Amino acid sequence: MDASASGLDFSSIRVIGAAVTPAVMVSGCGILATGLDNQVARMTTRVREMVREWRSLPEGHARRTLLQQEVAILDQRHALLAKALMLDYAAMLSFVVTSLLYLVQRRFSVPEVAPVVSFSLGVVLVGGIAVYALASLRLSRRAIALEQREMFEERPPSAGP
Repeated sequence: MDASASGLDFSSIRVIGAAVTPAVMVSGCGILATGLDNQVARMTTRVREMVREWRSLPEGHARRTLLQQEVAILDQRHALLAKALMLDYAAMLSFVVTSLLYLVQRRFSVPEVAPVVSFSLGVVLVGGIAVYALASLRLSRRAIALEQREMFEERPPSAGP
């Protein structure tokens, strides 16, 4: 039994498959957005804690300088992750547009290349998210190095806390 005899239109099935693939990417971007948003929220909370600690220390205390440096690093990380989050939502939009273009392609004579370009843009944006996330991780290591330096720095017994 061939496809036409069974009433199946394989070109329609291909269109549905092409429309569903970007929908899966939208779901992935949604999960990514949740993770990025959680990281941004944790950094905001951490900055508030550090500023509270900074305010509680006496003027000239060595830890105040360290806290200022770490807050500056967290500010840079926050900015990077905020950009990653914006790219994530742009990628999500690009994948939604791709699905819509595939679904309306026959009805409105959408050029074959349009959904491919839209999908490709989404993939490039996801790559940009990865670049920003990697840059944020690099900064995270800098903040940890500052803490380690303070923790393992040898101080004379008379130096105090």
